[in-house]
Amino acid sequence: MMGVTMTAILSLEDDEGLRCVDIIRREDGTYTFKEFRKDPEDPGRWYLVNDFSNVSHTTKEDAIAHAGKAVSWLGRA
Repeated sequence: MMGVTMTAILSLEDDEGLRCVDIIRREDGTYTFKEFRKDPEDPGRWYLVNDFSNVSHTTKEDAIAHAGKAVSWLGRA
């Protein structure tokens, strides 16, 4: 999505701190999310695992609910 400003407004991490989902607000006021992981041997770097930014939600709560269904570990938290 080139040319669209997106800002992470919430990061939801797993208990180990090795996976996270960022809830993102776009400049048009819609929301989406992305899933990341980091390796224990390289704790300073996050790697994109799944990009759901092609899906748009009208509220932050809708994006969080969809993330809970789409990301297996988050739905178990």
